Amino acid sequence: MAEVLVVVDATGGAPKKVSLELLTLARTLGEPAAVVFGDAAPLDAKLKEYGAAKVYVADAPDVDKYLVAPKATVLANLVKEKQPAAVLLPSTQEGKEIAGRLAVKLDNGLLVDAVDVAADGTATQTVFAGSTIVKSKVTKGIPLITIRPNSVTPTPADSPGAAATETVTVELSDTDKLATVTDRVAEKKGSRPELSEASIVVAGGRGVGSAENFKLVEEMADLLGGAVGASRAATDSGFYPHQFQVGQTGKTVSPQLYIALGISGAIQHRAGMQTSKTIIAVNKDSEAPIFELADFGVVGDLFKVVPQAMEEIRKRK
Repeated sequence: MAEVLVVVDATGGAPKKVSLELLTLARTLGEPAAVVFGDAAPLDAKLKEYGAAKVYVADAPDVDKYLVAPKATVLANLVKEKQPAAVLLPSTQEGKEIAGRLAVKLDNGLLVDAVDVAADGTATQTVFAGSTIVKSKVTKGIPLITIRPNSVTPTPADSPGAAATETVTVELSDTDKLATVTDRVAEKKGSRPELSEASIVVAGGRGVGSAENFKLVEEMADLLGGAVGASRAATDSGFYPHQFQVGQTGKTVSPQLYIALGISGAIQHRAGMQTSKTIIAVNKDSEAPIFELADFGVVGDLFKVVPQAMEEIRKRK
């Protein structure tokens, strides 16, 4: 069975959820082989659990010293040497940049933002803000595909993979060293889960009214143990930081529960959350498009509805 290279995105000594999604997909295409840039030891147990037969490790100072160009070069050399059946990367900012550079280096086709991949390499993509589903296939080279986070339910393999480690030689050209990383600032981590990986998301929109009022959204999220999200209208208005934006130009989420507070549900927002398992909406406009998606909707003033809901949740907790 041919190898399928999976570029692993990890943080805090653990693979991100999207990496487990990629390994789950890779098992339908061939034999998963993880590619780790950095120390792979802390990731070993999870990579085995999700079926990684091999782990290619590129743990050299130059990989982190420069921007994404070294990672694309390492991956291109690995593809030429191993001749995998496919390469899967996360559809993150870095993942898509690596994929683009890799496609150029290999003179290979590229598909981005796929939500599924069939055994024959056919990718499913949602386009036009999620209103249209298309099937696409790379016609030149191997399937080189980036997968949108939260598109697949990560499932452990029936039997653990061997996760045999192989060190990859890092050989960079001068062009790979044109952009140097001068500093890294760790994002402040609070008690809330990361937005794109959270199982519960409470999001606020323009209807929240102000940055001060977003404390109500945060309170609801904390009560449920969820993450906070925001619509583009809310972030553009300065109510909440842009990194928490959910939608076509923000993050894609697919939690078990999505609570939309004061969000009208424009198609751009729906593109980032419409695959949520259960959607609850609170909006004073009964004609708001969000109600077309919602499993449960409340037409009313969120500043009256949400405090009552939180009071009942506290009683039951």
